[in-house]
Amino acid sequence: MSRNSHDGLARERLSKTFSILPSRRRWQLAHAALLVMITSGALAAEGHAHHSDNAGAIELAPLVITGVAQQSPLTVVTDPKIPRQPVPASDAGDYLQTIPGFSAVRGGGSNSDPVFRGMFGSRLKLLSNGGEMLGACPSRMDSPSSYITPENYDNLTVIKGPQTVLWGPGNSAATILFERDPEDFTGLGGRVDASFLVGSDGRFDRNVDAAAGSDKGYLRLLANRSDSDDYQDGNGDRVHSRWDKWSTDMVLGWVPDDDTLLELTFGQGDGEARYAGRGMDGSQFDRESLALRFERDNLAEVLRKIDARIYYNYADHVMDNYSLRAPSGMGMMGRPMASNVDRRTLGGRFAATWQWDTYELVAGVDAQRNEHRKRSSQFNMMTGTLTEHDRFAWTKDADFHSYGLFGELTHDLNGDSRLIGGARLDHVQARDSRGANSSALDSRSDTLPSGFIRYEHDLQALSATVYAGLGHTQRFPDYWELFSGGADAFDKLRPEKTTQLDVGLQYSRGPLDAWASAYIGQIRDYVLFSYQTNMMGISTSTADNIDARIMGGEVGGSYRLSPNWKSDASLAYAWGKNSSDGEALPQMPPLEGRLGLTYEQGDWSAATLWRVVAAQSRIAAGKGNVTSKDFDDSSGFGVLSLNGAYRLNQHFKLSSGIDNLLDKAYSEHLNQAGNAGIGLPADARINEPGRTYWARVDMSF
Repeated sequence: MSRNSHDGLARERLSKTFSILPSRRRWQLAHAALLVMITSGALAAEGHAHHSDNAGAIELAPLVITGVAQQSPLTVVTDPKIPRQPVPASDAGDYLQTIPGFSAVRGGGSNSDPVFRGMFGSRLKLLSNGGEMLGACPSRMDSPSSYITPENYDNLTVIKGPQTVLWGPGNSAATILFERDPEDFTGLGGRVDASFLVGSDGRFDRNVDAAAGSDKGYLRLLANRSDSDDYQDGNGDRVHSRWDKWSTDMVLGWVPDDDTLLELTFGQGDGEARYAGRGMDGSQFDRESLALRFERDNLAEVLRKIDARIYYNYADHVMDNYSLRAPSGMGMMGRPMASNVDRRTLGGRFAATWQWDTYELVAGVDAQRNEHRKRSSQFNMMTGTLTEHDRFAWTKDADFHSYGLFGELTHDLNGDSRLIGGARLDHVQARDSRGANSSALDSRSDTLPSGFIRYEHDLQALSATVYAGLGHTQRFPDYWELFSGGADAFDKLRPEKTTQLDVGLQYSRGPLDAWASAYIGQIRDYVLFSYQTNMMGISTSTADNIDARIMGGEVGGSYRLSPNWKSDASLAYAWGKNSSDGEALPQMPPLEGRLGLTYEQGDWSAATLWRVVAAQSRIAAGKGNVTSKDFDDSSGFGVLSLNGAYRLNQHFKLSSGIDNLLDKAYSEHLNQAGNAGIGLPADARINEPGRTYWARVDMSF
């Protein structure tokens, strides 16, 4: 029998065997087969390495990311296209949790809301290609991060604390930039990068990033889709968490010469997602985006660069309690209902860069306008019929305007030291168009200053850099705070004022890379939500200003034990106190540590990740942010995960993993309470996924 005939018979027998197995068992066998394939390739690669005369091994990028280190003072940079563990992310909030200090408010399988150092919402400035995509749901069901697919971008940059003024107002906790690089073709050519991922509970992702062009311009198409069924927790119970989402972007670039770029981007996306922690699900996440970018380098001896961008982003979101679940039939949420909200955001930015002697100055202006509207379905109790939301006219309830001036100066002191400082001034105006509130047709405005100064020094003898920076920023209350914080929130909430000291260390010598980043801050007029239940059993919330103190930090490092073995570890801690009331600041994530061990040999790698989270008993019951609240202490847990990857050649890469290997039943502290509408007890914690298998193929041509 020929080898081909033998292989064909083996495949036929394997197919018949799979067809009689339960679906979950079929997946486990498939995953085991892929792990065997990776291991076999690894052994082959190892044998080849031992017997090859080729001493010039290629330096390869990481095959699977289990954690992201800080590379320079206060800045983290990573490639969001590289697979990560846990299972590769379906949204920006999910991917950010790879970075120490980040956590998320979780309420289902997708569309989590990122939290950094216990800070939430518009305290994080989240931008995609320089534009801001704002969600529309009053309770952040469609958080801004839910509209960002990480694999659609080439770089992810996080700048910690109020230590930049270049990217808009309000970034008291961090600035997060998802960015695409311009294509660089020297002649006629093209490329195609694609990936496919399959996993437990019906997870199936497919991504394509293709480009074609020449040295004068290019066309780039990015398309992806991700879907998953409800996941099972460590107890084997189903969690209401299914999602299905897609996104497409097209980029047209014109490069008339080596120093000029004009780029037009337009995109669209949509999806649906179940939420275990809410009374409704998201049945529509319609996104429309349009952006124009112009860059010009090497203009003159001093004026080195100009960068101009304008963008338009539109979110049309529908939430209901009947398309992805059955109405409970009890209480106010018992009958079918739907709510439709949208947000239209238009903004722009112009910046110029000057360089002379030992100075570099980036200065410019930015502006943004966004408008929010809403409409709802109506249910006729007499006839038992529902009139859909799209039969009604839109009603505008809010619009915001902001205008800012900024400048950031870097001074090289002596080759080993740098002084960086910046300042910005923002004028923000908001208008309340609700017809039934005390502030109806009212408008308010504030002029808000922000700034920072930071000193960096290279210790050449120690191969280290130390830094210290003091920053102050003032944040205008956002839509969620002004319009979900009670009837008088629009009138009474004052801008939030954060003053924070950041210090840290970067070290790299020999096999050891290490870093530390610590902060301590004072927040005046911190916006805090308090939750109450009225006599009808309905939960209501009010927002107030308090004073708060915060501190904490992140530390991490990696050590190469041998040419093939590398270990890495990180630890993150955040602490906050409501100094007005003398109690804990709510929604603070507990102490979290990660420990990884990786074996690399040529084109393959195998790794283990142990994530350990401490119990959290410092809570403020019934208080939190617009999405969730502290409702109980949380227990600590540890989760062990494994992954393996093999680069077959320059065109194909396989990666596979098992998350939560021990099938532990656990829940995160930053968690939304369960919802009785889907059978969960009130204030029950939502468990995270149990043992999860995943496998991914990356292709590049």
